[in-house]
Amino acid sequence: MNSMNDSGVGTGTASDRTSRTHRLRGLAGTGFIATLAAMVATTLAAALAQAVGVDFEVPDGGETIPLSGFAVVTGLFSVVGIVMAVAFLRWSARPAERFVWTAVSLTAISLVPPLLSGANTATTTALLGLHLVPATVMIPTLAQSLRTRID
Repeated sequence: MNSMNDSGVGTGTASDRTSRTHRLRGLAGTGFIATLAAMVATTLAAALAQAVGVDFEVPDGGETIPLSGFAVVTGLFSVVGIVMAVAFLRWSARPAERFVWTAVSLTAISLVPPLLSGANTATTTALLGLHLVPATVMIPTLAQSLRTRID
């Protein structure tokens, strides 16, 4: 994008920097809207699971996961996804492909803790599903946004 001369000073034009800043901000804005959607979808899915009898009690400590906990954790990791997407847009030649590969891999890894939690079958199944809900919102949204923002 920007070439460097021997002095180490970037020679890109101001419009190049403005365009890049606009792309990054647009991606972040899209990501934050998707984050809100993922938080709502995950919390509603958790509430529905609770309504049909899933207790979300994790034996390691014996505490029940509150609905607000699903929203907070979904928001936190969705923001991590946005940061990853911005980094790929900024520094990768193929940002959408790299983002999807990384995000899907991290989603698969996130499925391990519920399986190891020792919770009952209903809770484990619900937690696995609740890991996939925000992934189905965030990954396609950010990948599409990355594809539309490439030079």
